[in-house]
Amino acid sequence: MKKNKEIEQYINHLEKQPKGFLYEEKKDNLSQIKMLYQPYRNCTKCPLGQLGRTQVVFGEGNPNSNLMFIGEGPGRNEDKQGHPFVGRAGQVFDKIIEAMNIKRDEIWISNVVKCRPPNNRVPLPQESSKCTELMLFREIEIIKPKIICTLGATATQALLGPNAKLSQVRGQIQKYKKTLVVPTYHPAYLLRNPAQKKKVWQDMQQILKILKI
Repeated sequence: MKKNKEIEQYINHLEKQPKGFLYEEKKDNLSQIKMLYQPYRNCTKCPLGQLGRTQVVFGEGNPNSNLMFIGEGPGRNEDKQGHPFVGRAGQVFDKIIEAMNIKRDEIWISNVVKCRPPNNRVPLPQESSKCTELMLFREIEIIKPKIICTLGATATQALLGPNAKLSQVRGQIQKYKKTLVVPTYHPAYLLRNPAQKKKVWQDMQQILKILKI
């Protein structure tokens, strides 16, 4: 009950912010992000670094954004092009944010793991934990978004814990430290289950309402 009350109070605070509350100037976030990524451009800290990846796919977008999307990991197209969400699932993602009237360069997009798992399998726990420890958690600390939208079970569990079930927490606003978390389905899941697009749009409307865009 206490957690729900804290979340409600924080949402009320955000809803009072001026319209267009999507990003704001923050102290040299871009330089900090570049410094964070630099040591890991050829990362082999976890097994994924030696399992056939082409390149490390870092987060990108606006490092001053109040909205951050986190997915699972790079797929084939992402591994080839070096950018997150550029394959078929990326096309679905683009349509989602386009419907929100948001552009890619206004938000921050990242993944739990930055290297493509073989055959696009789900990252193993030791792979996810190492990458989140080295980069994802530090990305969040630098960017300080008001809202994080986790796309899929892997991203949701990375922030809310291994016992968090997407089927149970989706549709409910959660919290990671002081940041609101809106869990929803991964765009790749929508390719297989298009009927769930309605639920994802409901989640996006929650985000828009809080940010007053």
